[in-house]
Amino acid sequence: MQVRGGVETLTVTGAEPGEQLAVRDDGGRELVTLVVDHAGNAHLAFLPSEPVVVAGPDDVAAALATGSPLPPGDYTVTGPGGTVEPVHVLALDELPDPSLYEQELPEGYGYLTVRDGVQLSVMVRFPPAELYGPPPYPTVVEYSGYTPSDPDAPQPGTLLANLMGFAAVGVNMRGSGCSGGVFEVFSPAQAADGYDIIETVARQPWVLHHRVGMVGLSYPGISQLYVAATRPPSLAAITPLSVIDDPWRQQWPGGVYNSGFTRAWLAARDMATAAGGQAWDQRRIEAGDEVARENQRIRSQNFDFERFGRAVDAFRPMLEARRSGALIDRIEVPVYLTGAWQDEQTGSRFANMLEDFTSSPEQRITLFNGHHPDGYSPMVIGRWFEFLSFHVARRVPRVNELIRALAPAQFAEVFGFSPELEADRFDHHGDDVEAALAEYRAEPRVRILFENGAGHEVLGATAHRYEVGTTAFPPPDVRAHRWWPGPGGTLGDHAPEGATEETYEDDPDAGGLAYSMELLDDLDRFTHPQVPITWTRFEERHRLAWETEPLAEPLLVAGAGHVDLWLRPGTDDTAVQATLTEIRPDGLEQRVQCGWHRPVHRVEDPARSDELRAEYTFDPDHRERLEVGEWLRFRLPLHPFTHLFRPGSRLRLQLSTPGRDHPFWCFENPATPGAVQTVGVGGEHATCLVLPVWDEVPEYPADLPPAGALRGQPCREALPVR
Repeated sequence: MQVRGGVETLTVTGAEPGEQLAVRDDGGRELVTLVVDHAGNAHLAFLPSEPVVVAGPDDVAAALATGSPLPPGDYTVTGPGGTVEPVHVLALDELPDPSLYEQELPEGYGYLTVRDGVQLSVMVRFPPAELYGPPPYPTVVEYSGYTPSDPDAPQPGTLLANLMGFAAVGVNMRGSGCSGGVFEVFSPAQAADGYDIIETVARQPWVLHHRVGMVGLSYPGISQLYVAATRPPSLAAITPLSVIDDPWRQQWPGGVYNSGFTRAWLAARDMATAAGGQAWDQRRIEAGDEVARENQRIRSQNFDFERFGRAVDAFRPMLEARRSGALIDRIEVPVYLTGAWQDEQTGSRFANMLEDFTSSPEQRITLFNGHHPDGYSPMVIGRWFEFLSFHVARRVPRVNELIRALAPAQFAEVFGFSPELEADRFDHHGDDVEAALAEYRAEPRVRILFENGAGHEVLGATAHRYEVGTTAFPPPDVRAHRWWPGPGGTLGDHAPEGATEETYEDDPDAGGLAYSMELLDDLDRFTHPQVPITWTRFEERHRLAWETEPLAEPLLVAGAGHVDLWLRPGTDDTAVQATLTEIRPDGLEQRVQCGWHRPVHRVEDPARSDELRAEYTFDPDHRERLEVGEWLRFRLPLHPFTHLFRPGSRLRLQLSTPGRDHPFWCFENPATPGAVQTVGVGGEHATCLVLPVWDEVPEYPADLPPAGALRGQPCREALPVR
């Protein structure tokens, strides 16, 4: 039997199947008993709230739901024969001897050893020598549980970096691909591995300046936030694209289980991290890779995260350390971040943390309407290259002319149209990096792109019509503006004096009806100019809607808002969805944004809420059943967005059961057939809509974007509110 301590983990291999192993702290107190699985393995990452026998997935789920992470420190593991094995569990900031980082990583496929002895599979790719000459090269790392170290299939960030002249190192997280260790989503062990990866890669003789950057969109984008928060000294910059601020709130938006994309993503991770689950790892084993074979022996201990996600139905203290938004104030390197308001996979909560990069010396943030993969689109990829050129390569950004010539054909293959790369914006400085960087730093920190999808003759292509620069998001001069629902479906600037009530009936079918679910197995469709959807409607009895008069002036909204909602529930548990749409002068309804809340979660987090933003603790102690028939006031958060409503358009607010109005998110709603929910209108129970209005409306195209062109914002015929 071997016992190994990792970062907040303890792993046993080579034990007898079925053995019971007692884990005790350094004072001899028994904490938990692990039952060895059929492969001779046991793993501990979460301590149950009291000593129990952990024999299978149900017991692990219980530890996740009510327990705590395994604290760093000294422990013993005792087997049936009385053999006592001492083990030290590492803290996240407990660094190894620097000699660990002197490992050699040649070009091609190999393995990298991290501080607890686990070996991670690595693929080193140099840029084309005929274009960029011999090493050293500016270097970036792409790190995730997908397939970054697959020798035959470079990930998008790696492929783009190589084409732009960067060496790229793809590394599979522990427990994925051919890497050893136990897989766990967004764990401290993965973050510590990232630190070790950065420090090892930076010491390679082929790395320019011996400082590296990180690249990646979605999973390899999110992982950058965790790694950068560990503060590797050799990390130069990060470029997280299409990220999240909190894994738990992705899984439980508004306190309702996301049975759509998030459930499917976690289930896919569970399948892919099984032994041979990515296919390429099995091919390597069959070809004789004994390291890969040995690494996968521990896979029997990988967590079932899709199953366990349901067990953690409230935000417990142990989850705070895994909330990416809580870590980013530790990031001390420049950051380039992009995100889409209507991201069908991860949503737009990421924007709530944009002002929390307080230790980062520099950020470049690009925001737009659109889809999840748009961070790599022609619209923004030139600025990504600029950022990496300045902060990793330390040179004036210039795109190789051959790459520039080939780009339109490559864009056509992936994005369905043939734009050219943006011109080199700093070429007039020659090789004077400091002068070019000074001009770059004088530009606005936040770049907001409007009407992505309507900026090219190919409608729906990833091209914006105009842009606005600002110093922060939300912009510092936005103000809260209120609209009050009134009689006859009106939405006005003043609360009605008389009190009335309006009702809607729960829609039990709504939660399973996301409008693009048939594309969940064909995510590449979201790079195309047009994405087929079926935007189903609520029956009139299942929704309430109000809309403004046609706007006399342009209305620019920028930030997170909420609905200040008075509800008299017809059941002791319910969830409410708010959907904002634009009713265009041409008679079409265009989706803008949604929000959700389950009001059994009663307490807002004062540190993260303000006049516009409503953020809840989701603490299990703050959860309380609703009183049927009793008025309840709460703020229903709307996800952040920007949108320009032109004169002549109407702003519409709809309340309903969660569902139908999102591409991929489905909801396991506490909906009861026939249950009636009552909303207060006017008087002392006056519900209102509160949005961040930006009064300084910049110059914009006067004409409406073509119907159906805006990415992530489908159109349909507008029906009357009543």
